[in-house]
Amino acid sequence: MENAPSPFFERLAENTAWMAWTWPTAAFFAVIASLLATFTVLALWKPERARVGVLRIPTTRGDRLFITLLGSAFINLAWLALVGPNLGWALALCLVYALAVFRLV
Repeated sequence: MENAPSPFFERLAENTAWMAWTWPTAAFFAVIASLLATFTVLALWKPERARVGVLRIPTTRGDRLFITLLGSAFINLAWLALVGPNLGWALALCLVYALAVFRLV
């Protein structure tokens, strides 16, 4: 028997052929998926009560993750517009921003 791909993977390849799948793109989506899975397991394993931070609204871990991802997208877009395609320092800025959000918000 040959190692033919399953119908699921054939269909998946057909439906995602329009997207430019590169290693950085795949890594980005893998990181987002793993963050969502980790936060889901963490919420089930150790539930958390919402806390009030500098925004003066109650936020949970998931809320802070969403704020971090949204802010990081804007940081990267601004970096691309103002500085250029070298995103190494933008990543460092996003990590600092994420630490600030999870500590203060």
